[in-house]
Amino acid sequence: MDPILLGKGVTDDIAVTLLPRFGNRHGLVAGATGTGKTVTLMTLAEGFSRLGVPVFLADVKGDVAGLAVAGDGGEKLAQRAADIGVTDYAAAASPVVFWDLYGKLGHPVRTTVSEMGPTLLSRILELNDTQSGVLDIVFKLADDRGLLLLDLDDLRALLNLVAEERKDISTEYGLVSAQSVAAIQRSLLRLSQDGGEAFFGEPALELADIMRVNHDGRGVIGILAAAQLILKPRLYSTFLLWLLSELFEQLPEVGDLEKPKLVFIFDEAHLLFDDAPPALVQRIEQVVRLIRSKGVGVYFCSQFPDDVPANILGQLGNRVQHALRAFTPRDQKAVKTAGETFVPNPKLDVVATLSQLGTGEALVSTLQDKGIPSPVQKTLIAPPRCRMGSITDTERAQVRAGSSVGTRYDTAVNRESAAELLAQRAEKTVEKADTPKARTREQDDTQEGGFGQSIKDAIFGTKRRQGMIETMAKQTTRTVGTKLGNQIVRGILGGIFGGKR
Repeated sequence: MDPILLGKGVTDDIAVTLLPRFGNRHGLVAGATGTGKTVTLMTLAEGFSRLGVPVFLADVKGDVAGLAVAGDGGEKLAQRAADIGVTDYAAAASPVVFWDLYGKLGHPVRTTVSEMGPTLLSRILELNDTQSGVLDIVFKLADDRGLLLLDLDDLRALLNLVAEERKDISTEYGLVSAQSVAAIQRSLLRLSQDGGEAFFGEPALELADIMRVNHDGRGVIGILAAAQLILKPRLYSTFLLWLLSELFEQLPEVGDLEKPKLVFIFDEAHLLFDDAPPALVQRIEQVVRLIRSKGVGVYFCSQFPDDVPANILGQLGNRVQHALRAFTPRDQKAVKTAGETFVPNPKLDVVATLSQLGTGEALVSTLQDKGIPSPVQKTLIAPPRCRMGSITDTERAQVRAGSSVGTRYDTAVNRESAAELLAQRAEKTVEKADTPKARTREQDDTQEGGFGQSIKDAIFGTKRRQGMIETMAKQTTRTVGTKLGNQIVRGILGGIFGGKR
């Protein structure tokens, strides 16, 4: 399989290439602002796409979207391509699908709260350890009671349930404080205000839709519109980490292939590791180390090489280092660190060259035969065939209209889940409480009133006073009883004393 041409070595005058079978050994693209990192990413994405490898990358500045439109094909670019040795250079667009967490500049990207999980969700919400423990309890409670956590409304409903049954839940699952529940609710409110409400729900993103190949065998490039998302760095980095974790968990083991199944480009990689707890960094290291065997290549893009932790940096076999400006002590240290990570080239002073590279030039080292890194080369990067810049709204709309996945994701679905089920239970409880019980006669007597009640009391009486009917009945009984008694007494006495009958 033909290698991906990255450029031409200035020192040794040789082609600098990336072998497809080592594309899953990961990589790093680094350099100061304005040195050509984005153009290098576009060249990489085009090269993998032409080989039939799908690519997913974030568009932080808006210019990566130019991959969807053919370039201008100017004379300077044609001459540069000829100097590098690109024999078939011609302006061309790549197959592209636009994605957007907010659903404005691309198809909406959604996942469910359950799929995100409590660990990554705690990072998005910026919870402390105690609050994260409460969130773990919420997820466990949802599983035990068979309640689906799909969107933020479901999570709020579960938090309300935990607050209501806090004592019982604390006894069974562990201590839950009202303060922790309130803190999580406030964090959910901030996330909702930041636009996170649209991210959680259904239909959830299916990995097959970012690993597509079009009709002519070229890999589809998924571009995440991140110009607004990057303003929420926790949400941006956690989303990409979630997507990487989903690839790791769902894809089968395939070993080393002749080309990757997917290339995942992580721009502004330093956001992934800023303020990340050690457990999360360890998880990222594990994913990067093992996802290679599942056919996925991960390429980090950042300003400085040491933005990526050393344990992860050691896993990145393909390196493209653009210029570093050593204006501060931190910059000088970064230049020295970058120079030490390359395989030495006797013809090149790496540290001195890093500060002298021009735009579109880079120090490149890739894995060659048997996975051995090549000596570092000062390289003139090949130009991409697409437009090196942003696209218009009309062009974006045309690309989006021609997408084959739009009908699946553009309309949200809200099926019955935790929020709806808990609301139904609450309504049934209220209905039972409002249903009147069977009343006694005394309650009826108390409830009834007015003139009619007075007449009724006079005739039939009350608990304290006899009525007319009861009084007459007693008098009649006494009268009848007295007469009958007198007759009986007289009859008895007359029989005894012999009186007349």
